[in-house]
Amino acid sequence: MLGIEVLIVLWLSLGAAAIRSMLGFINRISSEAPLSDQTVSLVTPFTPDRAWLDVAYHVSGIVIALGAVALVWYLLKTSGEGMASIGVDLTQPRRDLARGVVLAALIGGAGLVLYLVAVQLGINAQVAPSTIGERWYELPVLLLRAAEAAAVEEIVVLGYVLHRLSQIGVNMWWAVTISATLRATYHLYQGVGGFIGNLIMGVIFGLLFMRWKRASPMIVAHFLIDAVAFIGFALLADRLGWLPG
Repeated sequence: MLGIEVLIVLWLSLGAAAIRSMLGFINRISSEAPLSDQTVSLVTPFTPDRAWLDVAYHVSGIVIALGAVALVWYLLKTSGEGMASIGVDLTQPRRDLARGVVLAALIGGAGLVLYLVAVQLGINAQVAPSTIGERWYELPVLLLRAAEAAAVEEIVVLGYVLHRLSQIGVNMWWAVTISATLRATYHLYQGVGGFIGNLIMGVIFGLLFMRWKRASPMIVAHFLIDAVAFIGFALLADRLGWLPG
């Protein structure tokens, strides 16, 4: 039954998003424009002429996405394990924070290099983290989106999936491969570079989770990577003309 539980959780969360991402990738590579000439925005305005409604759209999207995290919390709670079983608690705050910062620095830097190379090779679209523009709510929304992505991907795809696959008896390497591939497929809409980068990140995070039995460091790392990318682009876009996107 645990296998069915995992499939349902993924069906309602990033599994469905991964399918849409694959369709988006097919759409991009079948377009007349070269992939590297196309631009994908991670955070876009819904109603730029009505700020209050635009904020409502963004916040509602974040709340809906976090439903997957709530479902994982409920399932682990009712099974008598709790979120502590995947290392999402405050028992090791300093260690989790330190590990997260180090991971963010290493993976974030390597990820930027891979992105630049992938765009130059024509296997990745140009990524614009945000096209909300200079509106008063841009920074809060970007930080919330970074927190949402970190929570959903690291709690659901990393911690929960690896924990349940381990309970089912799946080999560690197969479990890490499944988790990392799902993460990578979810980012395929960016191009082959986005897929490869997130696959590598997923393998590293997966192996560290299996060693530490904690998802919290990866939540910190993921949040910092996205927050720096989002906020840095929003604040320094005019000075980063050398970056594609």
